[in-house]
Amino acid sequence: MSNYTRDIQQVNDLCKDQGTAWNAISPEHAARMRAQNRFRTGLDIAQYTAGIMRADMAAYDADTANYTQSLGCWHGFIGQQKMIAVKKHHGTTKGRYLYLSGWMVAALRSGFGPLPDQSMHEKTSVPMLIEELYTFLKQADARELGHLFKDLDAARAAGDETAERSVQNAIDNFETHVVPIVADIDAGFGNEEATYLLAKKMIEAGACCIQIENQVSDAKQCGHQDGKVTVPHEDFLAKINAVRYAFLELGVDDGVIVARTDSLGAGLTQKIPVSNKPGDLASVYNEFLETSEVGSADDLAEGDIVLKQGGKLVKPVRLPNGLYRFKADTGVDRVVLDCVTSLQNGADLLWIETEKPNLQQIAGMVNKIREQAPHAKLVYNNSPSFNWTLNFRQQVFDTWAEEGKNVSAYNRDNLMSGDFDDTELGLEADELISTFQKDAAREAGIFHHLITLPTYHTAALSTDNLAKGYFGEEGMLAYVKGVQRTEIREGLACVKHQDMSGSNIGDDHKEYFSGDQALKASGGKNTMNQFDVKVSK
Repeated sequence: MSNYTRDIQQVNDLCKDQGTAWNAISPEHAARMRAQNRFRTGLDIAQYTAGIMRADMAAYDADTANYTQSLGCWHGFIGQQKMIAVKKHHGTTKGRYLYLSGWMVAALRSGFGPLPDQSMHEKTSVPMLIEELYTFLKQADARELGHLFKDLDAARAAGDETAERSVQNAIDNFETHVVPIVADIDAGFGNEEATYLLAKKMIEAGACCIQIENQVSDAKQCGHQDGKVTVPHEDFLAKINAVRYAFLELGVDDGVIVARTDSLGAGLTQKIPVSNKPGDLASVYNEFLETSEVGSADDLAEGDIVLKQGGKLVKPVRLPNGLYRFKADTGVDRVVLDCVTSLQNGADLLWIETEKPNLQQIAGMVNKIREQAPHAKLVYNNSPSFNWTLNFRQQVFDTWAEEGKNVSAYNRDNLMSGDFDDTELGLEADELISTFQKDAAREAGIFHHLITLPTYHTAALSTDNLAKGYFGEEGMLAYVKGVQRTEIREGLACVKHQDMSGSNIGDDHKEYFSGDQALKASGGKNTMNQFDVKVSK
């Protein structure tokens, strides 16, 4: 018996228990409303989606072809349309998530206006966006199920039992648009208690997966900009613990923590940890510091700090701002230590922020990590901060040059030129970009691929194209040809924007509540009916 059928029976029994008082209640209508509101709370969502992620992680361990993907979004509507598109084009949401980018929250959702990615935005805006995303995803469920219920009624009215069984099967096996969200908590927005409190709000809003980075919270920078300052391991591990406690307190026992390291591009630290014995984690961290040997007090300036390392006294290089500098070319070793330590202390997945999308570089670090943590898996930022075209064309150029292939037809410093788009080099680079996610999943341990800021750029690009034509010679044709006609021909549900915003759901409810006297918006004079046209493919 399906949940839908069971709910009809249960409400029917409730109505009977009330005698004639509930005669106006339709058990099937009540069951439909239940189906359209499957998830009652954010914790329901977090528990459900955590199970999905854990199953997907296990599937990836069994076969790296089972990697997962997501796109970043900054509004509930954007997230909703992504998952509607995924179901439309691919038939299932399996392996497809959403990513909530702290960068986009800062740039697009702050009451202060556009901000850089430096944790200056209101931290409450992060759980608010999670809640908003799931509100829109649940509405997508309600809308799609509402159409199925109308199809069921039409099949019954026509006496078409075959169609009725088909629609009933679609209802019984309906796949929700509610998917996991990988949610960015930046560096925790304060100390470990602040991290715990914010993590709770994020989980209560529906987050099953929280990504946290090892930068100093009040000096946080975008991972692809300069000036990054990392924290000692014990400080970062305290925040990982804080997130885990938040999951456990709220009953999301299999919540997922992504530990992100920015050490590859970070050359500074704010704090020198206290070492209790040689070889402990603090002493290993301190060994990465750039130091100079101290022979006597004469080698020290007023206020200098002295460390004992390897039986010698050394002083760390301290900058005028009080920060300490790491030795050059230690980034990879610090990344490996960060990742191994995080996995050994409660993290589930890793995120290594890199300066370019280079498969060999990522695989090299992951192989070192897996020497100590064999099941290490990555979340990787396929970032718009990378110039993908230039990077991959240069990689192909360099490979060809190393192999002795003639590259005289190409200028390495000008490979962005459109002149190279259809050349052998350009096409090979594009093929490598196309297979990058699959190749990296197989060779570099990347379980989840995401693009942090895609809709920031797509919104800007589509708006630029529309503005160019609409305010130019094309006028209204710029919208009609570039937007609406394309929506109709490609079957975008959003072309009926009234339906997408919930108008038909509201009509259904009015009919449930008021019967034949319901004043509905979907009558013959609704202009949305103009889009009920069949378009030949």
